[in-house]
Amino acid sequence: MDATATVTPFSTLIRTASHEQHTEAETSTFMSDLLGGRLGVDAYARYTEQLWFVYRALEEGAEALREDPVAGPFIQPELMRSTELERDLAHLRGAGWRESVEPLPATAAYAARVAECARTWPAGYIAHHYTRYLGDLSGGQIIRDKAEKTWGFERKGDGVRFYVFEEITNPAAFKRGYRELLDAVNADDLEKRRIVEECKRAFALNTAVFRELGEVFPIGA
Repeated sequence: MDATATVTPFSTLIRTASHEQHTEAETSTFMSDLLGGRLGVDAYARYTEQLWFVYRALEEGAEALREDPVAGPFIQPELMRSTELERDLAHLRGAGWRESVEPLPATAAYAARVAECARTWPAGYIAHHYTRYLGDLSGGQIIRDKAEKTWGFERKGDGVRFYVFEEITNPAAFKRGYRELLDAVNADDLEKRRIVEECKRAFALNTAVFRELGEVFPIGA
């Protein structure tokens, strides 16, 4: 047995073990170009579309997991993003956005894995929940700020509502509470290691989406 698994808080373990994959996702060419103001609003809108497919899978799966002993404590209504994404897409693409929205192959694979975990492996679902929502509360705020400045969206308004957690008044305290949930997760050491591996997989799936978006929106195209 890995001794560190019993002494190191699980929230620390999951963060440090996935650091490399997290960094790779954050520093993707597409995200660097988007945050650097080198891409137009259409690239931002297409990225928002991809997020909608992933969050729809996350949140459609959440309802059935509310009473689950492992995943249940993580299902918190103040985190839900689908409604905000739909408002953003209506602003970015117009009222008929659902007729034209389409997942990239990497997005379809990502959403399918999230849905599979929600159906068959609640502990694995936690890995996807963690990588998405804690990322939104943290690095997502950088994206919101850049989007407002680059494309002139109203501060915390239509177009960037996905990044605005109106029901979370103290993000730092909320993240502390979330890490406490991770530390208390109802799983043995072997299952915790499997969650960490799924967390790495989640970041890899996300990076694949960025890679395909980078192919759709190359600089200078």
